[in-house]
Amino acid sequence: MDSTNYLNKESKLFIVLGCFLIANAILAEFIGVKIFSVEESLGFSKFNINLLGVKNLSFNMSAGVVTWPLVFIMTDIINEYYGIKGVRFFSYLAAILIAFAFLVVGLAIKLSSSDFWIIQNINGADTNMDNAFTGIFGQGMWIIVGSITAFLIGQVADVRIFHRIKKITGEKKLWLRATGSTLVSQLIDSFVVIFIAFYINPQYNWSWQMVAAIGLVNYTYKFVVALFMTPFLYLVHNIIDTYLGKELAFKMLTNAANDED
Repeated sequence: MDSTNYLNKESKLFIVLGCFLIANAILAEFIGVKIFSVEESLGFSKFNINLLGVKNLSFNMSAGVVTWPLVFIMTDIINEYYGIKGVRFFSYLAAILIAFAFLVVGLAIKLSSSDFWIIQNINGADTNMDNAFTGIFGQGMWIIVGSITAFLIGQVADVRIFHRIKKITGEKKLWLRATGSTLVSQLIDSFVVIFIAFYINPQYNWSWQMVAAIGLVNYTYKFVVALFMTPFLYLVHNIIDTYLGKELAFKMLTNAANDED
């Protein structure tokens, strides 16, 4: 293949979108260990919802939700311009790289720490850096498996639904195929990861009521965020169309729409 093909607009865009998808997916895995209060972060009091017999539920979310919406937007944009095969390539690559990242982190945790590094003063408090490093990066195997599984299933669902809606609507109603596919894939993601990490996992053995209640709370948050991200999707779409030019953009959109599994 002519090396200049790697420098054309389509190739550059493909690489940029894919790298952004993978970077945000990996970031979500590692920042996801922090649980934050959505209500208090926005300056509200906790809602303390009672759902399915589970009391005092509030929107306590993994920090990974900060970047996951961007992953699904990149998924829809790649699907829009490069079709099913393009999304599948980056989805599988992202899953492999996430697993590789956890493997490297696992090896790093096992390294013997230097004596002078173990106790450090962080924000005025003596902190055991070895324990902190393990606590932040040493996610359990069930959580890792659940997260990667949920990601792959969610991506497959997102791509399929997006493509089916586009077959029906054509180039119109980007919001419908993008938001609709994201809402379904986020629904799957919200429950699969919790089911594997906390229901199947004998260490936690949550009840199905707990899984369902927390899954519904998580999905409610993701549902609202997906709706708010729709204008951003159109913004990205317009930027790409301007970058590619009308003729090339139309050609890529047409080819992607005809992409068959």
